Amino acid sequence: MLSTAMTGPVTMTPASTSGASALRADARRNRARILAAAGDVFAEHGASASTEQVARRAGVAIGTVFRHFPAKDDLLRAIMKDLLERLTGEVQKLAAEGDPATALFEFFTGMVEQAAAKKTVVDLLAVAGTDVQVTAAVQALQDGIALLLARAQQVGAVRADVRIAEVMALITSSCQGALVGGWDSELQHRALAVIFDGLRSNTTT
Repeated sequence: MLSTAMTGPVTMTPASTSGASALRADARRNRARILAAAGDVFAEHGASASTEQVARRAGVAIGTVFRHFPAKDDLLRAIMKDLLERLTGEVQKLAAEGDPATALFEFFTGMVEQAAAKKTVVDLLAVAGTDVQVTAAVQALQDGIALLLARAQQVGAVRADVRIAEVMALITSSCQGALVGGWDSELQHRALAVIFDGLRSNTTT
């Protein structure tokens, strides 16, 4: 029998290292697949959709879902964070590259269009603000929208007395209305025209 002294410490061989890397890469792919499937399932059925539905859509065992997301709330929270980060990215791009006079209205319109097609957006707006674990992501999005508002006001496109709290309330309620009311594209256009007329400065041509 070989002694401990003869065997020496166990070291990671290149093969074992590559094997561990492959496992980590596989786990990352599974997580991404689960999140993508969950986004589709919850967009179609809302937050009441089951974890089993997500597993079937992702093509993985339910145990694989639970390894990455021990509870349904963990999965919903991950979707919320991903969506918030994507929306924040859109806001930041509009702030950096968009027309200050129209960027806020463009983002507002896009949110309502998404809400009319995806329940996830409405669920996010309804509950994300109460979840302390995504508070930072919510604040980042609100800060971005506040920047769009400030830039629109600086160029006289939006009334100076409009506050970010009012803009967020209008976005949230419009998204909820688009989903519940089943707004088609024509109704979205007409409803938003009324809202935007209320936001615009009297000096806007």
